[in-house]
Amino acid sequence: MNYTQNQRISQITESTLIIGIDIAKYKHVARAQNDRGLMYGKAFSFPSMREGFEAFCHWMKNIMREHEKTQLLVGMEPTGHYWMTLAAFLRSRGIPVVVVNPMHVKKSKELDDNSPTKNDPKDARVIAQLVKDGRYSAPYFPTGVYAELREAVKIRDHLSCELQRTQAKVHNWLDRYFPEFLTVFTSWEGKAAFETLKHFPLPQDLIQAGAFEVLTIWKKNIQRGLRPKRAEELVEQARHSIGLQEGMKMARLELKTLLTTYETLQQQIEEVIKEIEDLLRDIPGVQYILTIPGIGVATVAGFFAEVGDLSRYQHPRQIQKLAGLNLKENRSGKHRGKTRITKRGRPRLRALLYKAIRPLVAKNPAFKALHTYYTTRQENPLRKQQSLIALCCRLLRIMFVLARKQIDFNMNKMIKDTPLCGQNQSLAA
Repeated sequence: MNYTQNQRISQITESTLIIGIDIAKYKHVARAQNDRGLMYGKAFSFPSMREGFEAFCHWMKNIMREHEKTQLLVGMEPTGHYWMTLAAFLRSRGIPVVVVNPMHVKKSKELDDNSPTKNDPKDARVIAQLVKDGRYSAPYFPTGVYAELREAVKIRDHLSCELQRTQAKVHNWLDRYFPEFLTVFTSWEGKAAFETLKHFPLPQDLIQAGAFEVLTIWKKNIQRGLRPKRAEELVEQARHSIGLQEGMKMARLELKTLLTTYETLQQQIEEVIKEIEDLLRDIPGVQYILTIPGIGVATVAGFFAEVGDLSRYQHPRQIQKLAGLNLKENRSGKHRGKTRITKRGRPRLRALLYKAIRPLVAKNPAFKALHTYYTTRQENPLRKQQSLIALCCRLLRIMFVLARKQIDFNMNKMIKDTPLCGQNQSLAA
């Protein structure tokens, strides 16, 4: 689909049949109209299954034949994930599919009848009207390695969230049954601490086993770094523990389940990361982005999972808008409000860039120097948060250029046009 508003409108002619679909989980509702907004017939309802999709296509063909239309444009509201199967089915039939912004549907549904009433046929009509006015966008369906990478990153994020929940549950268990455990170990995820929890979960088990048996278990599974005094200290803490004394049988089972889940999640995350690394080898430009000091595989994988093929973009400003990092302002007469980012588009991409820029500002000399300049310059100094957002946009542009031009990161070239108060020489040195 074309990019500008005028070009989107010009695609709709007298021979175009416009279809608006209100998406739901089990049943969709469609309305048909022409380029002037005149509706054709009543709403058509069809179930979300192959028979329903086939009936919907037959319904559209009948309307096209009846009203002598030769082109077709189907618009829908991307409700959750329920729209994806229908969109994929229509695309496989060569039918163009576009999406409208749910916020636009919500704000424009009173234009026709001046009523806040909401129902599926009305929403389908509003969607069709928005498509007629060119207020739509062409959805991006990743294919090949980009589709695989998006799903892989989604799996990794899900497993990471589950791992964090499991870690929190283990801390909860320790606070209830053995709060002194973390006074001996800095973390329960270390090898010695983990083996201790697996074999001697409760203070009673440690007291019964004694320091010598605890040390013996450590020697079987840990090659180095053993400290006999730590085993003695652990048993001593167990003797004076203030942990709960009831429900011990189920407490052991709870911890065993949590530790098994933790090990399984760790193994699954490692497998997914290996798959992600293999996928990244097939994406052009990845090796050049990784030349940025402080940028790792996880950041690059998340970037391409959200953005997709960079050849789709003519300018990095398009990706900046996709991330919701483009600026907005409220201005009326002499009043000029604060300038903020829109926060539209893909929130995961915006969060990814923000999480990546913080360690870069702390450890990468070029980004650190830019951050210092943005926050201390005499004209229009930025607050720290504003500077971080500006650097997110700078990082995005750098990643775009490195991948598209197939060049390595050059720290001096990055800051050569910025007056850094003499810091250029120190960076070059």
